[in-house]
Order: sequence, then C-alpha cells, then structure tokens
Amino acid sequence: MEIRPEEIIGMIDHAVLAPDATRDDVLAACELCAELRTASICIHPRWVELAVAALEGTEVSVGTVAGFPLGATTSEVKAFEARQAVARGADEIDMVLAITALKSGDHSAVREDIAAVVGAAYAANLEEPVVKVILETCYLTDEEKRVAVQLAVGAGADFVKTSTGLGPEGATVENVRLLREVAPESVGVKAAGGIRTLAGCRAMIEAGANRIGTSSTRKIAEELHAAGSAG
Repeated sequence: MEIRPEEIIGMIDHAVLAPDATRDDVLAACELCAELRTASICIHPRWVELAVAALEGTEVSVGTVAGFPLGATTSEVKAFEARQAVARGADEIDMVLAITALKSGDHSAVREDIAAVVGAAYAANLEEPVVKVILETCYLTDEEKRVAVQLAVGAGADFVKTSTGLGPEGATVENVRLLREVAPESVGVKAAGGIRTLAGCRAMIEAGANRIGTSSTRKIAEELHAAGSAG
C-alpha cells in the first residue's frame, strides 16, 4: 500500500499511557498532536476531560482505554469505563480483550465482553465512537489471534489492535499481516507497541495497519521532515 509521507502522521494515535504520565505530560502531548495533526491522542481515563478541552477546535480525536492493561476486569467494569469516558468527551475507546477467557476457550464470554463495551460506548454518544479491541498478541497462539479477530468483528468492534505496549512483545509485521488477513476491510487494524521509527511505521502500514500507536511521534515526524528535506 503506497502511503504519502504526509499521511503517516495522520494515521498515528499518539500514546501517553506510561504509568507515571502527568497532567503536564498530557497537555504537552495535546500540543504536539494539534501541531502535527495526528489521528488521535490515547490517554488514561483520568485525563479525558483535560484532553478534550486542550484539543477543542482541532481535528484530533481523544481516545482512552478500558480494562487496561490486562483485560482482566469484568465486562460491567469495562462497560462503565467506556460509558463514562464517552460521556466525558472521548471519541475512541481502546479496550483490552478478556485474554484469560479466550485462553480458557470461553468464546461467548469474550464476545459478550466486547459487545458490552461497544454497546456502552454507543449508548453514551450517538455520534458512533470508535471501539478498538487490543488482543495482546504476545500471549496468543496464531489460532487464538484468528478467533479473537472474528469475535471482535462479530461483537461490533471498529478496529483490532495488536498490543498494549506494556506486554513482553509489541507489534510485529507478522501479527499485523495475520490480523489484516482475518479482519474484513470494514474493520481497521491498529499496530501498537515498540513502534519508534519511520521505518517501523512504514513496515506496519505495508503489512496492513490503518492506525499506528506510538509514543515516539515527535521522532517519527522529525524523520519524515529530514527525509523530505533530503528529497
């Protein structure tokens, strides 16, 4: 897939999900996202209203997480997180799959968990917020990844996403390609975790990613600028 350099930044969800991310870190990240025109910023739920206010008047979406980072909370808790975040202005929810349920073979529970978040997000905002399902692929077999994508699609998710960025392995080209092969074209694929360079972005996009999750947005933008100057 041929992507123009200026389009790459517009595919980035800039992540501010470090455990020690502060209010000032979030505000600085909002400034960066507005300056560069990223697709979104992805932050902890605590900072949703702050980011919404800081990004007012821009086209940058505000995203947050549910069931983060282990996916081990109950469906009711994840749904509450999603409902509250959307009510506070979030446009996008990155929820973590019920990994232990999937590993236990309880596919109905996994589907219902995702559907609960999708339903809660939509009920809170008729503008149809975007729900992404984080599979945390490092813990799954290839067959489990395929099943997870199918369950997410069946439950109404808008994207499937490789990783939280906090597991032992982040996005890989192979996993992005697998997710893209299983997901229909109407469902996006987000690559996240360990993507820190322009080359890494290009590799994930070529493998089929529609969004890139990274905290290295400034560095990637500088690489793009340098490449443009050299050209």
